[in-house]
Amino acid sequence: MTTLGDVLAALEAAYPPATAEPWDAVGLVCGDRAEPVTRVLFCVDPVESTVDEAVAVGAQLVVAHHPLMLRGVTGVPADDPKGGLVHRLIRSGIALYTAHTNADVANPGVSDALAEAIGLRVTGPLVPADGAPDTGAGRIGELDRPEPLRDFTRRVAEALPATAWGVRAAGDPDRPVRRVAVCGGAGDSYLTAAARAGVDAYVTADLRHHPAGEHLAAGGPALVDVAHWASEQPWCGQAAHVVRAAFGGTVEVLVSTRRTDPWTLGVTSPNSEHTE
Repeated sequence: MTTLGDVLAALEAAYPPATAEPWDAVGLVCGDRAEPVTRVLFCVDPVESTVDEAVAVGAQLVVAHHPLMLRGVTGVPADDPKGGLVHRLIRSGIALYTAHTNADVANPGVSDALAEAIGLRVTGPLVPADGAPDTGAGRIGELDRPEPLRDFTRRVAEALPATAWGVRAAGDPDRPVRRVAVCGGAGDSYLTAAARAGVDAYVTADLRHHPAGEHLAAGGPALVDVAHWASEQPWCGQAAHVVRAAFGGTVEVLVSTRRTDPWTLGVTSPNSEHTE
C-alpha cells in the first residue's frame, strides 16, 4: 500500500520544502499521511474547478503549484470560499499539497518544464541559487537554430495551453532568436538578469508596462509575455512524472484538464495594427 506520506516524500525529494521562499506556504494543507493513495491529480490552482475534477476522477490527493492560503488565516469556515474548499476536500477524503517556490528553483523545476515545452535545450539557471549553482530562478536555453521573433512567438503560443489572453511579444518581429531566458510565473523582477545574460528573448508572465518599456529602451532582449497559468501548467506533467517514476503502476497520476486562468475574454480592437 502506498500512503500519502510515501507520495509526499517523493515530491519533497524532488522539490525540497526548505528551498521555498520564507514568505511562501508550501507543504500539506489537509490530509492524513497514513491514508492510502492510488490516484493523484496535479494542477496549477487549487480552486473549485480543480476540486470538482478531483472528486470526479476519484483522486485521494491534489498536488497544486499555487498555495490555497498564502497568507495566514485564523479560521476556515465552510461559508468562506477557501474554507469551503478545505471542508469539501476533507469530506471527500482528498488531501491537498502545495509545491510553489520550492518547485520554481528545483532542478528540474517549473522553468525547466516551460523551456522543454518551448523546445529549448537548457544550459543553466537564469539566477543561480547561492551555494547550488545548478538550481535557482528561471532558465537559459537554446533553440536548435535561430528564428525570427514573430516565428518564435508563434512557437510559444502553439506550445502552451490556450488562453483567452494568448501570447504577446515586444521587440523587432524580425529579430533573430536563438538564446532564450524563461521564467515560469511572474518574472519581471528578472528583467535585468535576462539583459545581463545576453539572451535574444525572455519568456515569462505578468510583465508590466513601465518595466517592459524601460527594459526595451535600454536595449534589452525581446520580450514574450504569456498568461501566468499557461507558463506554469507544463510543470504539472513534470511533477506527475516524479510520482509515476517513484511508484510505477501502484499510483495513477492525472494532470488537470481544467483551464484555471482567470481571464475569460480577449478582444483586439478592430482599429489596431498588430503583427502575427
